[in-house]
Amino acid sequence: MTSALEARVAELESVLVDGLAGNPVHVDQLRHSYRPWSFVPDRALVTPAEAPAWDDYAPPDLSWAARLLVGGRRRAATQARARFDRALRSYRDHEALRQAALAEAERRHAVAEATRREQIDRHNALVDQVELGLDTGDPRGIADYYELLIQAARLPDGVSPEVDVAYRPDGRRLLVVRELPTTEIIPVVREYQYVRALDKVAPRLRTAKEIRRLYSGLVAQLVLRTLHAALEVQPPGLVDEVAVNAHVTTRNRATGRAEHPCLVSVTASREQFAGLVLTRLDPRECLRHLDAVVSPHPWDLEAVRPIFDPDLSRYRVVDPIDAAAVLDGRPVLLQLRPAEFEHLLRQLFEAMGMRSWVTQASGDDGVDGVAVNADPIMGGVCVVQAKRYRKVVPPDAVRALAGVMDDKRAGRGVLVTTSWFGRATHEFAARHGRIQLIEGGQLTHLLAEHLGLQVTVGPLDRPLPKQRGAKQPGAKQPDADSAPL
Repeated sequence: MTSALEARVAELESVLVDGLAGNPVHVDQLRHSYRPWSFVPDRALVTPAEAPAWDDYAPPDLSWAARLLVGGRRRAATQARARFDRALRSYRDHEALRQAALAEAERRHAVAEATRREQIDRHNALVDQVELGLDTGDPRGIADYYELLIQAARLPDGVSPEVDVAYRPDGRRLLVVRELPTTEIIPVVREYQYVRALDKVAPRLRTAKEIRRLYSGLVAQLVLRTLHAALEVQPPGLVDEVAVNAHVTTRNRATGRAEHPCLVSVTASREQFAGLVLTRLDPRECLRHLDAVVSPHPWDLEAVRPIFDPDLSRYRVVDPIDAAAVLDGRPVLLQLRPAEFEHLLRQLFEAMGMRSWVTQASGDDGVDGVAVNADPIMGGVCVVQAKRYRKVVPPDAVRALAGVMDDKRAGRGVLVTTSWFGRATHEFAARHGRIQLIEGGQLTHLLAEHLGLQVTVGPLDRPLPKQRGAKQPGAKQPDADSAPL
């Protein structure tokens, strides 16, 4: 347990150095290839039950006295035959249900694969579109190009890859707004010790001073890594200077309102950054060297005045919109309130033959809904969690669902999202064996099939028709053949 903590801290302390190599720097590295994922059904679906055998039901040999009574012999044989026929009918019904469930699982897998392939094709089409904008020198296309490449960098679990980018062609300047994690990313436990007197393992907590040091160091590394990622993008002649605002999403403890304070704001030219030896410097001292505006107490989320306006829309020529979601008049899932979305899922599960209900908005232990399936094979309590996301769902969500399933003793779990899941989430669900993932494309298909609703997901931060290179917050970046970014 202590070794795992030490490995996590070492990972957070080496974010800058680890990101100096291996990240994509050209548009060709953003394209994905489709490789089908094998269909791996539940063991119960592929394992037929044992057929009843007559020898197990045949009446035992009668005594010589009983054999003289013809009626007794016939009655024993009739009763045994009735028991055997009932067992045989039950076996056949069970097998029919099993085979039907297996066929349905194969159909769902085929739908999911078709959706994933379609998303990869759309992602590659987006890359082609971005490359076209890059070739024509369109500022928005150049901003999209840099955004895709910066977000494709691999980061530790819990660190969001999200950036927002604008390009100023007049000074060949790139403006980047980066999302930072909160202090909760730093493990509060320093080590675990065995207490002999109590015969138990007890945690030894990390000091507040050490948490602050680790967090401020991580923030500085992420800012420098963003500068490095932007300046490494090819071709180099597009950008001479990069400005970065690093913000964190939090909630004001006094007012309860959501806030997005800026903790670091810095600008650096290509010449300035080229003179840095990133493998040997102190990230915090380097920010001072670059005359960065740094929060004096980043662990307390004390904001600073950013160098440029964090609302990058004012720097852009045209903001992208999802015209289909606006013009075709279909219900838009992302425009539903959370409670409306959860009740829509309840209706969907009921239409699929299950009894379901939505949990209360609070105190539900992370459960958005509960469904009960009466199927003798796949039946039981099923925990449902809904993620009405505009971006990729982090793998922490599926791990949390697994924990809730264990706590609630649920037989199955369903994780539903309006967006999509990364490769790490799919692999975890496959290993777990009792978790079903439903992505935005499959959800729209199910709503159309079972409720007759023609819906659209809506304008995502990384829309399904325009999937971009996003990494899951809290997860490692998927491989090139993973789910669309």
